[in-house]
Order: sequence, then structure tokens, then C-alpha cells
Amino acid sequence: MKRIQVIVGTLVAAALVGLGWTSVQAATPQQEKINVIDVALADGGVLMGQVVDTQGVAKANVPVKLTAGEKELALGKTDANGYFAFRGLRGGMYQLTAAEGTGMYRLWAPRTAPPSAQRGALVVAGQDLARGQLGARMRAWLSNPWVVGGIVATAVAVPVAIHNADDNTPSSP
Repeated sequence: MKRIQVIVGTLVAAALVGLGWTSVQAATPQQEKINVIDVALADGGVLMGQVVDTQGVAKANVPVKLTAGEKELALGKTDANGYFAFRGLRGGMYQLTAAEGTGMYRLWAPRTAPPSAQRGALVVAGQDLARGQLGARMRAWLSNPWVVGGIVATAVAVPVAIHNADDNTPSSP
């Protein structure tokens, strides 16, 4: 009887850990190529851009956020014509987010950009160009101390329960 309780307890613990893991795995999107746009920075590391809607109409007074990885570097607003600018930037990968539109941009230092690079960034409101950002959510989920504690507790408790459930005592003396 005790052995059955240990086995059932182990299965329940494994199912609970598995539930959380399968829901994270199920949310993994298909491999989708992220569209990265090359943009040449102006002198002084200035990035210029414009936010428009899907019809091409400029969006005024819209917050614009510039990030590198998970770090927010700058926050600004568009002017009456939808234009914005950030200065003091270096070449590298950046993400611009404005009016529910997101884009990944490879910024090039002045006079180093390839001929195909644009002179400014264009963010289309409501058009999400950077998808598949599960990695950050997965790291955040696994960095939760309760989740880590649960995994460690399960990893310790299951072998101990199995060891203690081994009834190798003979049935008769």
C-alpha cells in the first residue's frame, strides 16, 4: 500500500512539473525569420525615423521606445509629422517600438553602411515585425524562485521517496 502511495505521489509531482513545461513548449512559435532592416546613422550617431499607420499617414505624439536586447535605451515621442530622432547611438542591433508596431534594425555607424541601407527607420503602427520572442519569457519563467524551488524539491523528493519505498524486507522471518 505504501509503495502505491509513493508511486502515485511521484506521478502527480511529475505531472504537475510536466504541465508547466508542456504549456511553455506549446507556446513556442514556428521558426519565423525576423526581418532586420539596415539603417545608416547620421553624424553623431543620430537615428531618424517616422511612425505611420498602415495607410501611410503620419502618427503624431506617439511614444517611441528604443531597446537593445532587453534593455530600454531611450524613450521619445513623435512630432506633428510623425518624425522622431535618437542621438548618441552606435552601430548594432536595436528594436524600435511605437503605436503597436515593432521593428528590428541593424544600425550602421556613419559612412560604414552598405549601399542598401536606409537613411531612416520607418515604423508602421500595428505591424509587428519582431516575432518569436519566447526566449525572454522562458528565462523570466525559469528565473522565478518558486519555479526553481519546485523543480529542485521534485528532483530531491522523487529519488528519496523511491529509495524509502523499497520494501526489500522478507515477508517471513
